[in-house]
Parts: sequence; structure tokens; C-alpha cells
Amino acid sequence: MASMLLTSLRSSPLTSVQAAQFGKASWVSTSLFLHQIYFAEIILCVFALSVFVIRYANLMPHDLARAALQGLLNRTGLPKDAVDYIVYGTVIQEVKTSNVAREAALGAGFSDKTPAHTVTMACISSNQAMTTAVGLIAAGQCDAVIAGGVEFMSDVPIRHSRKMRKTMLSLNKAKTLGARLSLLGSIRLAHLAPELPAVAEFSTAETMGHSADRLAAAFGVSRLEQDEFALRSHMLAKKAQDSGLLSDVISFKVPGKDIVSKDNGIRPSTMEQMAKLKPAFIKPHGTVTAANSSFLTDGASAVLIMSEEKALAMGYKPKAYLRDFVYVSQDPKDQLLLGPTYATPKVLEKSGLTLNDIDVFEFHEAFAGQIMANLKAMESDWFAQTYMGRKTKVGAPPMEKFNSWGGSLSLGHPFAATGCRLVTTVAHRLQKEGGQYGLVAACAAGGQGHAMVIEAYPQ
Repeated sequence: MASMLLTSLRSSPLTSVQAAQFGKASWVSTSLFLHQIYFAEIILCVFALSVFVIRYANLMPHDLARAALQGLLNRTGLPKDAVDYIVYGTVIQEVKTSNVAREAALGAGFSDKTPAHTVTMACISSNQAMTTAVGLIAAGQCDAVIAGGVEFMSDVPIRHSRKMRKTMLSLNKAKTLGARLSLLGSIRLAHLAPELPAVAEFSTAETMGHSADRLAAAFGVSRLEQDEFALRSHMLAKKAQDSGLLSDVISFKVPGKDIVSKDNGIRPSTMEQMAKLKPAFIKPHGTVTAANSSFLTDGASAVLIMSEEKALAMGYKPKAYLRDFVYVSQDPKDQLLLGPTYATPKVLEKSGLTLNDIDVFEFHEAFAGQIMANLKAMESDWFAQTYMGRKTKVGAPPMEKFNSWGGSLSLGHPFAATGCRLVTTVAHRLQKEGGQYGLVAACAAGGQGHAMVIEAYPQ
């Protein structure tokens, strides 16, 4: 399978008031697929720390997605009527815009005759959006599709408690004043406690951070190793940003506020400062902290995916092909974050490649401990034989080829938009470094995972 990626952009995150542990951004991207499908353009709208009082706080998810779509149109000069379909991913849905793809498309000025739908698959939602777009093109349904993802953590839906919701629904149905007064009298203080969203597994009730801490312990990943990797991510991201390599980012004008022009989660520290932080999940002896975890982020992405015939007819020069992709799933309790370990050998075998053939690796960094555990699992014959049914280990990527422009730990992780950012980075790195093949891999909630092989388009 081969798909081509033309160009990509990303809009950078807000440089807001010390938005402690949150971030915002949006992205735009373009074409993917089997031999005849290209990534035509990619755009990322600034990633920013997610905080209720900073610049993105008064917006809605479709605002960021709309900005990514408009950035893609501006960057490519693409006529809106040339787009046959739009697919977006999102994880934490805004109730008012449950089909955020449609609302963003209408807001960006696309015709009301252009269909759009929204998908969700946790942290690989925009990967699912891209491969869905590829499927539409492969099936002959479309020639040009925009795929992307958006996440808005600064204003997540907070629900009333179940008891309060039941009471309010009953009030709505009550026919007499007496019935209404009786229901109002049944409300207790405990009913007013809100249900806050949590990044936790429904099937296990365990937060992802707690699972990452257990995973790190299971593979013997020390706190020092995690802090070193996190610092590496921030330093590489800072270097890439200062060198102008993060060219996929587009500026975003916040209504009534400043223009946000770069990601604001990149903050190189020191090992000494990081060592002072207390465990965030398993206390007091855990090893996962705020410094070696990805932060909550607002952001959006958009990718223009076209058939080869359509792309060339419109004058687009691809950056890369999507050679192949796979989705995997495993035990959500003890192997929640091991998606890259399971997906990598499958996508390599499917594409007829080996680990040594890959020039660029981009893995999603949910937690430093998760990355290090995956690398150790990939280097373990015992794990391969015991859990994966393989005779020998997968092998870990060489660090000189791995996430060399930073990753989710430093750039941010707007859940549903990260997949496009990974693909964008691979395409740009292949072009910059002169490589031929790149490999994207990511874990996702539910014990799921994804990997895809990107091939550089001959320049």
C-alpha cells in the first residue's frame, strides 16, 4: 500500500500564562493511501497548555478544527468544492457539536453538500480518520478527503450526578405543582456533586497514569530513565522549534486576544528540578510525575488526502505515500499502553520491511515510562515468545532515529489530533534527512494501538 503526503503545517500552541499541566493546538494534513493516494497537505493549529483561564478557554472544539481546515485551504489554495468528504476524530465530545467534523466544515465555509462524520478511537482517533479517508478513496467513493482530529481540554463537559440527572428529568415530566415540589424536596447536597471527567479505563476503572506507573515497574524502568527521556523530548523539541523545523504549525488568532504562533508546552528543565517532583499517581513510591508525562492539550489537525490522479491533476507534489497500516488491541489491564510493541512487527511484515529499513521513527509519548517499557518489551525475546507468539524479539528502534524533533511529552497531546502530528513529522523528517521509510506507532485507551509505514515521495 502506498499513499503520498504532499505538505504539512501545524498551528502552534498558546504561550499562555503558566498553564501548568495543560496544552492546546490544532493541525491540518493531507493525502494518504495505497499506491494511488497522497498526503497532499498537513496543518496543525498551535498546541497549547490547557487551562481554563487562558486564551483558548472561551472557544469551542469546532473553532480549533475550523481554524485547521481554513489553514489547510489557505496553504494549499484548494477550492472547497474539490473536497468530496471530511472525517474528523475527537475523544471528549462537546455535546452541542457531537459531529464536530460537520460543524467545523460548515464554519470553515465548505458547502452544505459536503458530507462529514466524526470518529473516535482514543489517542489514535485522527489515525482512524486518515485511514477511513483512505478507505473512501480506495473504494472509489471519493477523490479528495480531508481528515483530522481535534481536542479541547480547557472546557470539557462536566455532568451532574446521576441522581441529580434523574431528578431533573423527572421534574421535566412532572404534571402538577405538588409533584414538582416533592421532587425538589428530595434533592440532597450530595446530589449536587458533579461528575468530573477522568482519563480512566471504563473496563478497569484505572487511570492511564496509574497503568503507566505499573507498566514501568513491570519492565524495571527507573524514575531516572523516565526523567532523562522526558528531558530529551523537551530539548529536541526546543531545538526543532528554534531551527524552524516545526513548519506545519499555523498561527491562530484568539478572538479578542493575541495571536498564538508556537507551541507553548516546550519547557526544557534540568534533571535536578525534575527530581524534586512527587509521584503523580502511585504515592509515595511511584515513578510517573507531571514532568515525565504528556500534558493535557488543546489542538486540532487537518490532512488533505487525495488519489494520485486527482493530486497530480491539481498540481500538488506529494511528500510521501502511506505504504501500509495496522490496528491492534490487547489486554486493557496489564498491557494498556503496549500498542506500539504489538503493532510495529505487524506493520513491518505487512509492508515487507524490517526494522533496519526504517529511517525515521515517531512514537506517541503518552508517558516516558510507557515509551521506555515499550522499547524494553521490543528488545525482549521472552516477551515476544510469551505474549506475542513470536520466536524472536521485535527489536527496539535506534535512538538516533527516534522522535528526534521531540514528541507528545514536549509538543503536547490533544488526544484526537496527535496522529496527524506524528504523520506530519515523519513526512518532514524524511524530506529533511533524505530517508525513504518512516514508521508511526501509538498506544490508545482500551488497550488498542496503531502503526503505519510512510514512504517518502521521490523528490
